[in-house]
Amino acid sequence: MKKTPDKKSSPMAVPGKKLVSDLRALILEARSNIARTVNAELTLLYWHIGRRIRQDILKKRRAAYGQEIVAALGRQLETEFGRGFGEKNLHRMVQFAEVFPDEEIVAALRRQLGWTHFKQLIPIDDPLKREFYAEMCRMERWSTRTLNRKIQSMLFERTALSK
Repeated sequence: MKKTPDKKSSPMAVPGKKLVSDLRALILEARSNIARTVNAELTLLYWHIGRRIRQDILKKRRAAYGQEIVAALGRQLETEFGRGFGEKNLHRMVQFAEVFPDEEIVAALRRQLGWTHFKQLIPIDDPLKREFYAEMCRMERWSTRTLNRKIQSMLFERTALSK
């Protein structure tokens, strides 16, 4: 009669739940850190693209002829790099560089805010209001859904009224 090895003492035993749980947490944290780093780099890339187009093509103003060049540039970049670099997104990048003209501010915010945050902040016309929401996102670590809800609920206006 063969004796079956004890699973607990066998070198092929299944690792304990704590070890698996700890390793899972490490993997998920690393993935999250990688995603944040990539998003931060993309955000800064989009700002640089917007600034270059604004400086080199639009000459810091909205020229009609420049729009045609941006469209052609978008088609060319989209062919090589995908739809994220099409005309519509290039215009958004130009707006990004217009409403956040200071690279140092963008570099600081990109660590806490993702591109989707900036996409929601860009259309806000009032610079004080935009700055308020950007700072609240940074301090409170708002998701883009939370940011959208706060904008829709007019948090800035309600806060201003209460003061």
